Amino acid sequence: MSVLVGRQAPDFEAAAVLGDGTIVENFKLSDSNGKLRVLFFWPLDFTFVCPSEIIAHDNRLAQFKELGVEVIGASIDSQFTHYAWRKTSPDAGGIGEVGFPIVADVKHEVTQAYGIEHPEAGVALRASFLIDEEGVVQHQTVNNLPLGRNVDEMLRMVKALKHHQKHGEVCPAGWDEGKEGMKDNAEGVAKYLGEYSKEL
Repeated sequence: MSVLVGRQAPDFEAAAVLGDGTIVENFKLSDSNGKLRVLFFWPLDFTFVCPSEIIAHDNRLAQFKELGVEVIGASIDSQFTHYAWRKTSPDAGGIGEVGFPIVADVKHEVTQAYGIEHPEAGVALRASFLIDEEGVVQHQTVNNLPLGRNVDEMLRMVKALKHHQKHGEVCPAGWDEGKEGMKDNAEGVAKYLGEYSKEL
C-alpha cells in the first residue's frame, strides 16, 4: 500500500471500453493531462458492491463534467468483460451503458503502480484518486472489499480543490460549496474558529 497524495499519478496505457462503447487498445491517462480526473478502481466485474459504485459515479457524471472532471474507472477484468457488463442492464446485475471509460488492467500493472492490490485476493481495493491538471494526486481513499464508497464525498473534494485553486484558501473540516474557506495563517485560523468552531 502506498500513499500517492502530493506525487505524480502513475501514467499508464491499457485497453479500455470508452463511454460510447468503443473498445480501444491504447487508452492513456496522460491523454487527459490539463484536466481534473477521478480515477477509481473496483475489485471485479459481475460482482456485488461494485455495480452500485459504478452506477453511482455514472449518475453523477453530469455533475463531474460540469466541474471539468474526467471520470475513469478500472479493474483487472478484460475489455471484453467490461463490454459485456456494460451490455447487462442494472436489473440483471449489470452496470448499463455508463458514460465514462473503463480500463482493462488485466496484467494488474495499473493496480500495482497505484499500490492498491489486495494482498490476498489479488484484485484492486476500492480506491479513488483525485488527480489535478498537472497530474498530481490531490486526494485518495482506499476501502476494503466490503465497504462501498460515497461518491458525493469525491464531488465535495473536487469542489474543495477548485475553491483552493481559485481563492488560495484552505478548506476546513466539513467544508462544502458556498461555505467560507480559511486563510492559511494564524490570523485566518483564529478568525475561522472564532466564528465556526461550534459547528464543526
